[in-house]
Amino acid sequence: MNVIFLGTPDFAVSTLSALIACEDIKVSAVITQPDRQSGRGQKLHAPPIKILAEAHKIPVLQPVRLSKAPEIIEHIRQLAPDLLVMVAFGQILKPELLAIPRIGVVNLHASLLPAYRGAAPINWAIINGETVTGITTMFTEAGLDTGPILLKEEIEIPDNMNAAQLAQQMANRGAALTIKTIEQLKTGQVKPIPQDDSKATYAPLLSKETATINWKKSALSIHNLVRGLIPWPVAFTTFHNQPLKIWQTRVPRPSEVTDLLSTHSAEPGNIIILNKQFMVACEQDTWLEIIEVQPANKSKLNACDWANGIRLRNGDKFST
Repeated sequence: MNVIFLGTPDFAVSTLSALIACEDIKVSAVITQPDRQSGRGQKLHAPPIKILAEAHKIPVLQPVRLSKAPEIIEHIRQLAPDLLVMVAFGQILKPELLAIPRIGVVNLHASLLPAYRGAAPINWAIINGETVTGITTMFTEAGLDTGPILLKEEIEIPDNMNAAQLAQQMANRGAALTIKTIEQLKTGQVKPIPQDDSKATYAPLLSKETATINWKKSALSIHNLVRGLIPWPVAFTTFHNQPLKIWQTRVPRPSEVTDLLSTHSAEPGNIIILNKQFMVACEQDTWLEIIEVQPANKSKLNACDWANGIRLRNGDKFST
């Protein structure tokens, strides 16, 4: 089978690797986003998918906007693909391109569609406190993740799993699900099922504004925000007018909270260091343990070590 792959970040690497490993699949081209500047030196860095494709001598195309690159569309047409496979490509495909492959365009999406359509389904599932999510393969159409569903697989979200850890698990299992989908398409075992649009929810792009911690929310809500925003943009609070990123937290046991409430004020944002635990008061008499932080322009460190370094005192307060 002649396949063209569209994808960009680390999340897509497992699927491309699986396609390359299949004896009856030829990946004739890879389409990915352009190299981007990043880091303190603002050096150009190639997308992970490009690095993998070039290692296997697969031609790579990097349009800024595929919809405005007619020469690349024509090149794809000349390659006569049986199937396009898309994983976290980052651009919406136009009908002209969708019509080219003989079988269609299969997309791997990181949610149980129609839930969490959009750009950040992994993050928002965790932020919203979901305990189960999943992966879906679908036929791509012109809308935003609206195409008919092919296969689904559920994935549990443990209480302390962050978005980066969930993404890695989804990437690995998604690769296997994509190969299974292709095999069943060849044999006619899988039939597309239209989505129920009335059950659709959305997962919009993340922003730095999303990452601002409001200590007037519950400890569980803030804990979910923290783990949902790893590795970017990372939840943060403010202390003495300086930003402080929060990388890891824990919701204490009820018995721990009872002890705190008996001796300390539970005004949101209040900080207490108790038995080498860095605790912050939140809404409804709840407390959150802060485990790992990162001051501005510094490395990550244990929260109690940071507190000792700045000589933080019990009763000091994060901005709410």
